[in-house]
Amino acid sequence: MEDQPPDGAGAPRKGAPTWMVEAGVALLVLAFGLTVLFGSRKLGSGWTTDGPGPGYFPFYIGLILCISAAGILFQALAAKKRATGIFVDKEQIKQVLMVLVPAAVYVLAVQLVGLYLASAIYIACFMALLGHYPWHRSIAVAVAIAVVFFLLFEVWFKVPLYKGALDPLGFLGY
Repeated sequence: MEDQPPDGAGAPRKGAPTWMVEAGVALLVLAFGLTVLFGSRKLGSGWTTDGPGPGYFPFYIGLILCISAAGILFQALAAKKRATGIFVDKEQIKQVLMVLVPAAVYVLAVQLVGLYLASAIYIACFMALLGHYPWHRSIAVAVAIAVVFFLLFEVWFKVPLYKGALDPLGFLGY
């Protein structure tokens, strides 16, 4: 879809129209609501001799989610002809992905190498690549932050944080 800029100058914006994004979100909420609905039915969503079954309240929450999603989906599809505005264009989604993809990689890295090492790598890469700081400064700040948090949690508070499946800091004895 194309959307003309408000001032009439420049190239038209290309991207996903707002109604399509709203319909997609409504379908996701509907799927979640149906999952809650059918899961609560398996638990027993009726009224028992002791009172409500374990799935009674989740059933109605799922039902409310489904009804709300159906209403949003109906509104989005009804506004298909009227709402032609672009929700997000290529440049905007590129900026979002520049933050979202490294964050997802960070979450996966935490599972392998633990919170401290993954955080240090994430901070250094984020500072250098997106913040345009020199690599030596980025690495120094990232290591300093990781060391401070290690001392704070592991040594002083005696609260162990996740070390990862590979436990690369196992040689420290914590």
